[in-house]
Amino acid sequence: MLKVKNVNDSIKDFQVIDMMTQMNHEQLVFCNDKETGLKAIIAIHDTTLGPALGGTRMWNYDCYNDAIIDVLRLSRGMTLKAAITGLSLGGGKAVIIGDSTSDKTENMMRKFGEYVNSLGGKYITAEDVGMTALDMVNVKKETDFVTGIPIEMGGGGDPSSVTAFGVYMGMKASAKYKWGSDNLISKKILVQGVGHVGEKIVKYLTEEGAKVIINDINKSNLKRVSELYNCQSFEGNLIYDLDVDIYSPCALGATINDNTINLLKCEIIAGAANNQLQDEFKHANQLQDMGILYAPDFLINAGGLINVYSEISGYNRENAINQTRKIFDTTLEIFSKAKEENITTQQAALKLAMHRILKAKN
Repeated sequence: MLKVKNVNDSIKDFQVIDMMTQMNHEQLVFCNDKETGLKAIIAIHDTTLGPALGGTRMWNYDCYNDAIIDVLRLSRGMTLKAAITGLSLGGGKAVIIGDSTSDKTENMMRKFGEYVNSLGGKYITAEDVGMTALDMVNVKKETDFVTGIPIEMGGGGDPSSVTAFGVYMGMKASAKYKWGSDNLISKKILVQGVGHVGEKIVKYLTEEGAKVIINDINKSNLKRVSELYNCQSFEGNLIYDLDVDIYSPCALGATINDNTINLLKCEIIAGAANNQLQDEFKHANQLQDMGILYAPDFLINAGGLINVYSEISGYNRENAINQTRKIFDTTLEIFSKAKEENITTQQAALKLAMHRILKAKN
């Protein structure tokens, strides 16, 4: 569990309201329960299009500031993800501060469910990094404002497979735009992070015949996935200058930053991680200048949101997959729009998402 020597050390020179104003958030809820050890933050970014739906991430953050920044950035991304995909949802996210392998208990999940319920449906939760469908079952014992519950309970289960399918569609659309064909056979693709989503992306890619290289901080998982899908593994952090066709970041965000961007030798970036660009404007422009085609993350990783959204009106797996398949066409639309208007693909995607939100507000 995260420890802070002095409460003042965690908030010194850090203005939460200023940051909320900068990113245009509606609400930030801090949750604390001594009995269960729960320390959580719920961020509601924008509810113009509907209730804020977004997963809960459990992570052992280095400091509280990191947790606040993460939940603010992630919740904004959910707003954009819902808008660009055409869903009647707003954007929200939650983080629970702690080690998911040792700190998590059923009582903690139920207490978190109580906090979610207290928001009266303004925020609907789901699973994210460090959380499982079983955790959602425990959350649901205290609130109906939860998705991602097991299929046998009427939900859609783990949404990671649909997220992976959407990223795969976005990757194929990127190949189509860049090389004239969506065929990924023999393309060298680096998948960074082979957790629930990353592993399923590896499955799609190896089945198509791509030459996949995988990287993960979890060595045992790296070995398992490498053997299971007969792909090359690469340990350590020195991966950014690998000579590959496609770089697919599928772990945590901000891997495209001042330290890594000039090392890149890929032609396409298309992955599942949220907030891949540390500075979405500066680094998007740099990638464009380098001739690297960037598939905006909040566009191509929207499959999981599509999947959990479908639970609200009665889950239908086929409908969720069919809607996720449309990510292919939307990605091509974004690339064309960026070229026509001489803007980055990130700007084009933001423009489309914000247009829908502003239209609803007006």
